[in-house]
Amino acid sequence: MTRPPDASRRNEASRRAILTAAFELAGELGYAKLGVEAIAARAGVGKQTIYRWWPGKGAVLFDAFLMLSEDADGTSAELPDTGDLEADLKIVLRATVAELNDPRIAEPMRALTVEVATDPALAAEYAERLDEPVRELKRRRLRAALDAGQLAPGTDLDAAVDAVWSPLLTRWLLRSGPLTPEFADTVVETALRGLRP
Repeated sequence: MTRPPDASRRNEASRRAILTAAFELAGELGYAKLGVEAIAARAGVGKQTIYRWWPGKGAVLFDAFLMLSEDADGTSAELPDTGDLEADLKIVLRATVAELNDPRIAEPMRALTVEVATDPALAAEYAERLDEPVRELKRRRLRAALDAGQLAPGTDLDAAVDAVWSPLLTRWLLRSGPLTPEFADTVVETALRGLRP
């Protein structure tokens, strides 16, 4: 006896195909030329399937990034904590530099950043589903350093997160200079000079 097709499996396969297509096409065509029609054609689904699940291409691209981060989570999401805050932050920021310099990731991510800046609904979803959970991981690592006496008492952890990570993102987004591992190290050293007791 043959089983009827599993609709949830088919839906998950279609969802993944759509998200993969959106991510790939954003890198190949650029966000301005990316359209729901092209995503649907690449994914082998109808446009109505995409519009049933997402309000537009920005929301599709955001979910594509979430899918990538879920797929990459074979390792712990926690930031490294070897007891050496400077070394740990340099490892994390150097990995961030490598990711932001990867054209397969950088162009879709830059497009998503622009979309988040212009779409309040997408910005709220981005803050809730991605930015705040990632910020909490960063705060948690800095809180451990604060508890260990490696940061000045009373350090504002949100301001510290911004001091460590924002220079990389600003330089990347505005293309205002080379994004190198050496720059990442300098950012960590400079930020920690102001944050240490």
